Amino acid sequence: MNAMDATTLPTPLGPFSMLVDDDGAVRAAGFTVTPDSLLDELPLPWRTATLRACHDLGAYRDAVRAYFVGDHQALQAIPVLQTGKGFRMRAWQAMRRIPPGATVSYAQLAAMAGNPRAARAAGAACAANLVPLLVPCHRIIASDGGLNHYYYGLSHKRWLLEHEKAALARG
Repeated sequence: MNAMDATTLPTPLGPFSMLVDDDGAVRAAGFTVTPDSLLDELPLPWRTATLRACHDLGAYRDAVRAYFVGDHQALQAIPVLQTGKGFRMRAWQAMRRIPPGATVSYAQLAAMAGNPRAARAAGAACAANLVPLLVPCHRIIASDGGLNHYYYGLSHKRWLLEHEKAALARG
């Protein structure tokens, strides 16, 4: 039987929940007050994991707090583990290399992941990202500069991008 620690942290955008496996990797995360709702998108056997309420995940909590007060590199220290293959895995890895405050188009993400003609697949990788914020799919925009999509809504995406750019401007 699989088990994961579940925690929910307050953020300026509302509650942010994370599911962390026994190896310390975040398997799912999102802006929700109900961590168990994150299980639905996980592959088996993780979808049926037992959740252990953990109110203090120490370094994970500290990194999320640091991000929201302006240390946008803090999230890089949080290990994540997603299930996928090939291009999708490369796209998720590429997203983590996009500097805070920067944006890239779906086509640029496709090129970063090794297939410049796979912009739609890059969009699918964003949609399948189970650890938003930690794998910053909010930094991916349309080629025309539009925000396009974000699972938690364009207001969240806009806020995150403005938050990162404001910190960069402050230096």
